[in-house]
Amino acid sequence: MTDDPPDASSVNVHDSELEKKFEIYVELLGKWKNATNLISEAGFANVWRRHIADCAQLLAYAPEARRWVDLGSGAGFPGMVIAIQLAECPGTIIHCVESDKRKAAFLRQVARATGAPALVHANRIELGDPNSLMPVDAVTARGLAPLPRLIDFANVWLRNGAIGIFSCGRSAQDQARKLTQAAQFEIEAYPNKLDSSALIIRARTAPRASQ
Repeated sequence: MTDDPPDASSVNVHDSELEKKFEIYVELLGKWKNATNLISEAGFANVWRRHIADCAQLLAYAPEARRWVDLGSGAGFPGMVIAIQLAECPGTIIHCVESDKRKAAFLRQVARATGAPALVHANRIELGDPNSLMPVDAVTARGLAPLPRLIDFANVWLRNGAIGIFSCGRSAQDQARKLTQAAQFEIEAYPNKLDSSALIIRARTAPRASQ
């Protein structure tokens, strides 16, 4: 396992205008959560730490990225959180891919209400055209699938220079070793500072050896 980046825990979501936008987001979560099965009651009761802050820390692993793809966005974790964080940064676009039409409608309402630069794509990941979202700086997902499957979903973007930032369970560390051994990707595993049962995986295409 790799040490944390120096600023991995420095993101402050409780700061002036940014906090107001997150409050709007949480209010909408409360209104929609039962109708769309967005989030459990237990998760909503601890939404600021368990979801907002947990997702906000991911930005530190690709701080220069402005064009993101979030796979299986669901309630917007982490894509909408990142979109709100980067709302004032020129050139930011967060593509949120979510096949559930009701969840996609929720994400669109959050984007309108907060001014977040998020574009919602209501389709299955495997049915979309990854090239249509290019260029992509970073691709992310949270608790969506085993790491090899995530790498497969993100393959086109990774091979075009994007960084993969994935919030995964502890089993991802063994999966990361196998992927690294395959010499196709550079995989780094970091401890999640807010959830001891989770890891943050950063993946990049491995540089080719010189001929």
